[in-house]
Amino acid sequence: MAQLQWYPGHMAKAQREIEGRIKLVDMVIELVDARAPFSSRNHTFDRLLKNKPRLVIMTKKDLADQACTNAWIKKFEERGYKAMAIDLKHFKDTNKIINYCLEILKEQREKEARKGLKPRAIRAMIVGVPNVGKSTLINALAKRKATVTGNKPGVTKAQQIIRVNKDFELFDTPGVLPPKYDDLEIARNVALIGSIKRDILPLDELFIYALGYLNKNYPDALKGRYDLTFNEDEDWVLDAYAQIAKIRHLPLLKGEIDYERVQDVFFKDLSDGVFGGITWEKADV
Repeated sequence: MAQLQWYPGHMAKAQREIEGRIKLVDMVIELVDARAPFSSRNHTFDRLLKNKPRLVIMTKKDLADQACTNAWIKKFEERGYKAMAIDLKHFKDTNKIINYCLEILKEQREKEARKGLKPRAIRAMIVGVPNVGKSTLINALAKRKATVTGNKPGVTKAQQIIRVNKDFELFDTPGVLPPKYDDLEIARNVALIGSIKRDILPLDELFIYALGYLNKNYPDALKGRYDLTFNEDEDWVLDAYAQIAKIRHLPLLKGEIDYERVQDVFFKDLSDGVFGGITWEKADV
């Protein structure tokens, strides 16, 4: 696979601003998607964020495999990060995040107090790739519509400071992708969770990859949705197209299966979470 490259101008600018302003914050809140916790990280952040204390929040846990999510939390904590998982649609316990941040910064704030410095609001920079729910989380924390939200990448394009309360401020940043993906599997995972547009990749290849992964790791999900089971022999792809078209009552196109329509239906089912909790990578990556 050739390198998958893009890099909209606002992303390049945002990355420079993150690097320039990291000294203004006490800590970092990094959001990753619980369905692909490794692939949905921008690993250039590790260089940009200058070893700032970090809380990793795995969003969309309602769409992920809970056992995998628990394993990923353990893995992040083994790497020295405090970690938690949330369901953005029903998230109410905003104090839990603030308390985690206070816990992370406890030693630093005690040191400042011993120096006679007055207590001040914690300022946390919130970072992540597009479509991991940064704006939704900020609005929940602020208890108001402090940012624009949308279920597509690239909604937030400006950096801004949001006052949550007198003791806690958030420095919002746009979603920033790595400038390129060398690893095809990571690119696929990022496309499957919607952080890049799926049509950047060949959709037929992405469809085959996703079906094969589900068949291996979540066969009951395919059976439950499409009454589909298969061994990966030479005819399985065509059989899968035919079965999905049949079970979803998709009309033929000039007497043939409408392959693009089948793909659209499948990817919409993925986005809507109808398969139940799916995680695209295990914690042993």
